[in-house]
Amino acid sequence: MKVNCDKKGIETAFEIINDGGIVIFPTDTVYGIGCNPYNKESVKKVYEIKSREISKPFPVLAYSKEIAEKIVFFDEFTKKIAQRFWPGPLTIILKLKDEKLKKSLNLNDKIAIRVPNHKCTLELLKKCNFLVGTSANISGQKAFTNADECFKNIQNFDIFVDGGTIQSDSESTIIEIENEKVNIIREGSVSKDEILRT
Repeated sequence: MKVNCDKKGIETAFEIINDGGIVIFPTDTVYGIGCNPYNKESVKKVYEIKSREISKPFPVLAYSKEIAEKIVFFDEFTKKIAQRFWPGPLTIILKLKDEKLKKSLNLNDKIAIRVPNHKCTLELLKKCNFLVGTSANISGQKAFTNADECFKNIQNFDIFVDGGTIQSDSESTIIEIENEKVNIIREGSVSKDEILRT
């Protein structure tokens, strides 16, 4: 099923996610695929659709930093970085405090999390707070910014939220912070220099 990025489409997507369904949605970087991160069966399906190794944990999207604080720990330094770059293309690996997520996402004590800067996805996250948010492609292949290409190439999802073509240069930058030292895990839209200027 394909829906538009409007009130009705978002409502339908939210209902399907609540029922354990798999959603494809636009973000500020690429098209993402996800589900309710607390639903172990749905998470398993996303692994299957992407042909992704189970040893590679999924990142999670949150509606806001305040919502993110319900599941992860922020120190003052990380808080400053999140306030500057969220919503936006920066994923931060943080210490997880939600035991349920550790089980459903098969995590140890850390999770990669970000708040995307896309009106449509934020409207969806406003309803569900969190979503598994990984790129909607087969692992190892190029991520999609074009809705039609993504729709044609990915199988077995339940609902596709059409946000048209995404104007983006690259995927999000992934960082981990230890003792106020920024480690770049994946270089993306945000450079290390920009982060260090925070």
